[in-house]
Amino acid sequence: MKFVSAGAALLLLLIGRCCCTDPDRKVCQGMSNQLTLLGNHDHHYNNMRKVYSNCSVVLENVEITYTKENQDLSFLQSIQEVGGYVLIAMNEVATIPLVNLRLIRGQNLYEGRYALLVMSNYNKSQSTQNFTAGLRQLQLSNLTEIMSGGVKISFNPLLCNIETIQWSDMVDKNRNPSMYLNLSTSKRQCGICDSSCNGSCWAPGTDHCQKFTKLLCAEQCSRRCRGPNPADCCNEHCAAGCTGPRATDCLACKDFNDDGTCKDTCPRPLIYDPQLHQEVENPNTKYTFGATCVKACPHNYVVTDGSCVRSCRAGMHEVQEKGIHRCKPCEGVCPKVCDGIGVGLLTNTIAVNSSNIESFKNCTKINGNIILQESSFSGDPHYNIGPMDPEMLWNLRAVKEITGYLVITSWPENMTSLSVFENLEIIRGRSTYQRGYSLVVFKVMHVRWLGLRSLKEVSAGNVRLQINSDLCYTRKIKWSQLFKSETQIVKVTPETCQLENQTCHHECSEDHCWGPGPSMCVSCLHVRRGDRCVASCNLLQGEPREAQVDGRCVQCHQECLVQAGSLTCHGPGSANCSKCAHFKDGTRCVSHCPHGVVGVGDSLIWKYADKTGQCQLCDQKCIEGCSGPGPSGCKSNSQFPLAVVVVSGLLVTVIVALLILVLLRRRWIKRRRNLRRALQERELVEPLTPSGQAPNQAHLRMLKETDFKKDRVLGSGAFGTVYKGLWIPEEENIRIPVAIKVLREATSPKANQEVLDEAYVMASVNHPHVCPLLGICLTSTVQLVTQLMPYGCLLDYVRHHQERICGQWLLNWCVQIAKGMNYLEERHLVHRDLAARNVLLKNPNHVKITDFGLAKLLTADEKEYHSDGGKVPIKWMALESILQWTYTHQSDVWSYGVTVWELMTFGSKPYDGIPAIEIASLLEKGERLPQPLICTIDVYMIMVKCWMIDPSSRPKFKDLVREFAQMARDPSRYLIVQGSLPSPSDRRLYSRLLSSDEGVVDADEYLQPYKRHNRQQNRQPFCTTNGHPVVQNGIPDRYISEPSQSELDNDFTGHEYLNQVVNDTSWSSSLLDICNPNYENLTQGWGPASPNSSIETQLLHF
Repeated sequence: MKFVSAGAALLLLLIGRCCCTDPDRKVCQGMSNQLTLLGNHDHHYNNMRKVYSNCSVVLENVEITYTKENQDLSFLQSIQEVGGYVLIAMNEVATIPLVNLRLIRGQNLYEGRYALLVMSNYNKSQSTQNFTAGLRQLQLSNLTEIMSGGVKISFNPLLCNIETIQWSDMVDKNRNPSMYLNLSTSKRQCGICDSSCNGSCWAPGTDHCQKFTKLLCAEQCSRRCRGPNPADCCNEHCAAGCTGPRATDCLACKDFNDDGTCKDTCPRPLIYDPQLHQEVENPNTKYTFGATCVKACPHNYVVTDGSCVRSCRAGMHEVQEKGIHRCKPCEGVCPKVCDGIGVGLLTNTIAVNSSNIESFKNCTKINGNIILQESSFSGDPHYNIGPMDPEMLWNLRAVKEITGYLVITSWPENMTSLSVFENLEIIRGRSTYQRGYSLVVFKVMHVRWLGLRSLKEVSAGNVRLQINSDLCYTRKIKWSQLFKSETQIVKVTPETCQLENQTCHHECSEDHCWGPGPSMCVSCLHVRRGDRCVASCNLLQGEPREAQVDGRCVQCHQECLVQAGSLTCHGPGSANCSKCAHFKDGTRCVSHCPHGVVGVGDSLIWKYADKTGQCQLCDQKCIEGCSGPGPSGCKSNSQFPLAVVVVSGLLVTVIVALLILVLLRRRWIKRRRNLRRALQERELVEPLTPSGQAPNQAHLRMLKETDFKKDRVLGSGAFGTVYKGLWIPEEENIRIPVAIKVLREATSPKANQEVLDEAYVMASVNHPHVCPLLGICLTSTVQLVTQLMPYGCLLDYVRHHQERICGQWLLNWCVQIAKGMNYLEERHLVHRDLAARNVLLKNPNHVKITDFGLAKLLTADEKEYHSDGGKVPIKWMALESILQWTYTHQSDVWSYGVTVWELMTFGSKPYDGIPAIEIASLLEKGERLPQPLICTIDVYMIMVKCWMIDPSSRPKFKDLVREFAQMARDPSRYLIVQGSLPSPSDRRLYSRLLSSDEGVVDADEYLQPYKRHNRQQNRQPFCTTNGHPVVQNGIPDRYISEPSQSELDNDFTGHEYLNQVVNDTSWSSSLLDICNPNYENLTQGWGPASPNSSIETQLLHF
């Protein structure tokens, strides 16, 4: 990338005086019309020229639109800084000479995204389809920074050199600006950049090279610079570049300009006095106005918290103090202030219309503007806004103040005046229309008079009343009396009203009037009664009698006595009466003297009228009023009744209190008796809230130690040892292979309790796919006897035979596990530790769920279980179980999904290599286990449903049974598995068990003896060596509808449980070091610890 060299940096130093030190900069409001054409093209151009001529700083936006090819835009050369956005659109002129524009602040953006927008600047011939005119040069030669917002350049077929600009030097990438650069590829004649520009320019010539103030900076520079050296860094408060390192050398200020010095804040109104230890007024305080610090806000703005604002924030209202408008907190309810056009909810609204007129009802103050135009009454089909009923305009009748401007370019034909604004008193003009107008009535042909009879002030902005053919009574109004500045002007079309005898009422003064009649006078020739000008007040005659105060007739109070030939009163109120009609209390006339009125200190005031009608105070001893002076005039002259009342009241209070105490004592004694009776008869008390839960009728076999024989150790764990053995039922000549779990003698009582809880759960289940408890032996050490599963856990099985397992087996296992879990859900049992390691194989056709060390049996009214910690398998757990220790049947569904994933990946470890402490954050971010290679998206989507964050969004186990059963009927459609399981012909295990003992039977056959008589003789494996299903009687046997039937009882042999290839000696010594990574203690980042009694359950499957 090429940058401006030291020579170009020198050009920056020669730009001229820093803008921050120029005291003669003119500040202009700018425009916000976007792509609206104001009148015809000539009128639109003249309006732009008057708004931007001699303007250095534009507070709002620069909008250059609809210019013709021959129009002169040199008036734009004075603009140096723009507060909003720059819009250049729909122009035919060849050059936009914004050569001195340095900074675009982007405080408000076009379409909420763009600070610079250049689009559709061309004229195309309709006959030849050639571009006859358009923008060729965008001369932004000194533009170096766009503080906020992006850039959009599109549909400028003749624009040259724009593709060479390096926008990254101007925009702030930290704010992610929107950049849309649709540069023209059409053939056009363009000059190339000067050689000194290093390939980046706005137009040919040395004066139009792009100036760099960021990309060439040294690393030490925080924002902008004037050269590549560390000494060339600009001050941190500078924007758009600088001429030196100080805050006074900035070309523009990033925040505020205080008399040529760039600062982050203006001097505050209050400063701390270290001697007084409190805040005092700052004599050098300044107010923020745009990006400038000013000593006083403009007279039409309001001051709040050291800033000049257009309106007060919520909870505050505008008051005037010493000629300055300030925002003060409201005392009680604030006056109703409504948003006008361009403010708040109406920011993007162009005019008052049927969709927003209701929001102005009963509003006394409008923060913003009022605009009434043609679309207000005809509607706007583009925005689906219907026509407005003219009667709805009366919602504006309560408006007394408009902080912006009032513009009327359309008005209902049946209304000949603007009388809906008859109560409007002030137009502030804090924002102005087009060329600085705050009151505009333009091209409203049928309005005959304004009717603004209450208007007293136009604080800022000009007045335009033009092209209103029927409008009268306006030319002779003394507008200067309404204006606050000598620069304000009024433009009024000459009238012919006087020739038509449409003149002011004879009671109007020379200030003229707002319309016909005595109520429309600007000021009265004589006096005003209410809203009408009259010749005189009813001082000596007429009704009602009045007094004349400051040129207004004020009605006398009703308690004033009407006088004949003299004044009845001297002003408003009962204190200004010449004589009273009834009585006089002090200076006020009243209808009767005060009688029991509450006075100071809540004392009662009693008065009587003397002979002259004057109210006098009663004697202090009078407590019920009086009819004359002294104690003798009291209506009740004795003090005795008061004492009787006081004593009687106290006595009644004491008696009532005693009665309450007696009642409370009796109630307490009765409660004690009832409690004693309830305790004595507690054995006879009936249950008040029966649960309705069915009784648990499971049978727990109590075995003697002589009923079974231990053979050899299968393994040992934290709380005991597991043996392979034979159960020999008493008085029966059969032997049943079993696994015997013996608790260690030194095990804690809590471990004993947890083993008994596990036995309780296992004894409560009875299902073909759930491993039950055969019995329990309560010797000195507790011993649990369960069915021996010769094929071990499903996890080891799929790992050792992954090259020979077909899809039929995998889907059948999924069905059987879902059936077992559905059974547990129906029995209100939450497993909490479902995984492939906790699923055992009776034979390859038949799996059973085991390991109930963490299982919990819920009562009928319980929906979830809250754990208190301990070691748990984090990577198999649902998110709510990890974070909140909450376990439900739906959290088991999550574990089921992980178990299916283990099967489909042939025993891969879930989240392998990821620490368990990070699992919760990964799940919250949406990460899940990947799709196994053998799974189609149908199978994987079932897993994904099991891993939804919301438990209610996960499927039920009965739904999983149905879906996997459907897939198992056509496995090749859902799983892509190479190879198959060999024919199960190895019978080593059962041969070894039967060789030494006769009468050995399976535990299921012993518990359900009918199965021994129904065993099928013709047994074939599910999968043949070529991967196709076995055909029996001409029908493909793709799926066994009920895996618990006799054909699941085939005694397929395989590796002995706990992996036969590992010798017993090495197994016992390494048992404690196996599989602990699958279980994580909840104290490691999730919650308090609790002892874990199920460490061995991962491999011992109990």
